[in-house]
Amino acid sequence: MKLKTAGSGTVDVADSAFGASFNEPLVHQVVTAFLAGSRAGTKAQKNRAQVSGGGSKPWRQKGTGRARAGTIRSPIWVGGGRAFAARPRDYSQKVNKKMYRAALRSVMSELVRQDRLVIVDSLAMDAPKTKELAGKLKSLGLDNVLIVNEAFDEKVFLSARNLPDVGICDAAAIDPVVLMRFEKVLITVPALKMIEERLS
Repeated sequence: MKLKTAGSGTVDVADSAFGASFNEPLVHQVVTAFLAGSRAGTKAQKNRAQVSGGGSKPWRQKGTGRARAGTIRSPIWVGGGRAFAARPRDYSQKVNKKMYRAALRSVMSELVRQDRLVIVDSLAMDAPKTKELAGKLKSLGLDNVLIVNEAFDEKVFLSARNLPDVGICDAAAIDPVVLMRFEKVLITVPALKMIEERLS
């Protein structure tokens, strides 16, 4: 299939990579797993065995008129341990490489169908100038946009980091979540070919 570039040209890409049907359940599963994997899961609380103190019985069992108590670190006491204490846990979910690639293929194909993929021959900056990059994006009619380069470009990164609603990513690091976070995706032809090779 042929995709139009921002100029007057076209670029040939494989139908298998950019013409797949949208598999919503698969994309949902992969996005959920991706977001779950980014959770720290470091929450921790102390139970009654881990709170310091409370080694001896606070008062004798009978004859005081008070309720019986075995330790001052009981969960019902102020300063006591938690009854069901939180523990560090791993939220990550397993996603096969084949599933991940299929989800990425679905998202890229949907971007093409919705005309949200803007292709340019190259996006190079002579110097890190935010104003210059903002002018280029404005000329393309792009506001909320993800810039995808074939490799990390420090000048483009420094130019884009102060622009609101503008993200930057290299072709090897793209994922379904970041692709769907922006209204448009601005991608260079070499980056597009790298993704095509990865998805075909």
